[in-house]
Amino acid sequence: MKIIHQVHPEDFVKYNTQQIREKFLVDKLVEANKINCVYTHYDRMVIGAAHPTSTALTLGTYDALKSEHFLDRREMGIINIGASGSITVDSEKHALDKLDCLYIGKGKKNVVFEGNGAKFIFFSCPAHAEYPVQLMKAVDATPAEMGGSETANHRTINKYVHTDGLKSCQLMLGVTNFKPGSIWNTMPSHLHDRRMEAYFYFDLPESQRIIHFMGEPHETRHMFLNNEEAIVSPSWSIHSGVATAAYSFIWAMAGENISFTDMDPVNILNLK
Repeated sequence: MKIIHQVHPEDFVKYNTQQIREKFLVDKLVEANKINCVYTHYDRMVIGAAHPTSTALTLGTYDALKSEHFLDRREMGIINIGASGSITVDSEKHALDKLDCLYIGKGKKNVVFEGNGAKFIFFSCPAHAEYPVQLMKAVDATPAEMGGSETANHRTINKYVHTDGLKSCQLMLGVTNFKPGSIWNTMPSHLHDRRMEAYFYFDLPESQRIIHFMGEPHETRHMFLNNEEAIVSPSWSIHSGVATAAYSFIWAMAGENISFTDMDPVNILNLK
């Protein structure tokens, strides 16, 4: 399991492109017949992917977790971005089509991923209480439309794991989709000092790129990403992006406050 350590914003401004990619980019996550995970020191979030094709994949534990089972002290939210598949949690099987979400609470022992071509993207963070396993179909997510076509940021934010949706200890999770012609995400930008965030970009044509912007509002940097790559965003950083073609992304947050609207807006004119 790759480990990503925290970065101070005063150090961040001194990084070159390669250093920024090493510290914040999560790539090579989705591999056929494998489960890959990255452990971050940002609110102890783990970002992972399970991509079964010819065989079922069982989630094991890792030395970094120091626990007998992956979820002994953790909760997890999962979005399927591929073909239909299933997840079995302690002998109970749950079917997931594309963009369905499964929440698994603390204390579950066995998690098995199945489905030829399914791509399960998951986010896990520490949990202090047990919540039941909960499945939400894509059509049942809570939608919120934001932006407009005149600013190329007309998008629907589909909330799955949040205070009025699937219950969790501290995890928040959802998917953002765009209206035709719109390509800007999270613009105008915002900060939320009480929690970190991770983006997983997907459904981008292989010949196209995502340009992700991060950093403090007065000292920003950018990074080019490919399809099915993720970025870790510290609490001090903006997290905005634009692409050369249509795309979607999963957003996941962990930290002190699980109120979705707890954000500190940044005026576009103050970005540098």
